[in-house]
Amino acid sequence: MVARTIFETDAIGVMDYRCAAGPDDVPFVEQHTDYSVSYVRRGSFGCRTQGESFELVAGSIMVGRPGDEYMCTHDHQACGDECLHIRLSPALAESLGDRDEIWRSGCVPPLPELMVFGEMAQAAADGASDVGLDEAALLLSARFVQTMSGRTRNAPEARAQDRRRAVEAALWIDAHSHESLDLERVAQEAGLSAFHFLRLFSKVLGVTPHQYLVRSRLRHAARLLSDDDRSITDVALDVGFADLSNFVRTFHRAAGVSPRGFRQAAQGRRKIFQDRLTALA
Repeated sequence: MVARTIFETDAIGVMDYRCAAGPDDVPFVEQHTDYSVSYVRRGSFGCRTQGESFELVAGSIMVGRPGDEYMCTHDHQACGDECLHIRLSPALAESLGDRDEIWRSGCVPPLPELMVFGEMAQAAADGASDVGLDEAALLLSARFVQTMSGRTRNAPEARAQDRRRAVEAALWIDAHSHESLDLERVAQEAGLSAFHFLRLFSKVLGVTPHQYLVRSRLRHAARLLSDDDRSITDVALDVGFADLSNFVRTFHRAAGVSPRGFRQAAQGRRKIFQDRLTALA
């Protein structure tokens, strides 16, 4: 088993699990240490837990509860599997739904209402989505709880106080967008749990906190590219992007041109955007 941590805070963690075990490997008993939701994105394996046996394929979910024992088996000809593992703190798991039987589910078969969120989380892990990885992981976990409880928790109508809180949070994000921010930190600043803050912010403003953070960084970057001489690498780092390649990819996806092309256009080479508009006609 190869495990790689992609995202980690006290409240939530996301790991990439890759297992190459096959029929010749002897299974052994393991124990869950956290509440967890593991989305199977490729391959297959068996799981024995709480007196039941499950077969998991792409789209299935393995559920973890602290202290529960399980044993994974690999009896099929096709060897190996890959999972996106989401770890939840007890407080966060409780905020999603504290019914014990939900977390004793063991495994869940491929369900369309979960698979779409699983793929969104995987896209966020791959850097192919502007939804934050912690947001996508939390949305998948919340959808799992909703599905297993048989009810949908609709976000309540936002009160004036809540709307003001969301707007104040957006202003704070914009002012601190050059810093390393995650959902947990911003939610703490707003005085809410991560799950309730994500729901409230998205309902009031129409975007997730991470989407707003990225767009704030892009806005600041566009201003610097337009009227500042610092290098593109310095612009990327100054506005909060961790590396140049991520900045270039995200900026190009938003603007349709590279940061360098945008700077050239802002300095008078408007033919770049004229060509872009012609191509869209």
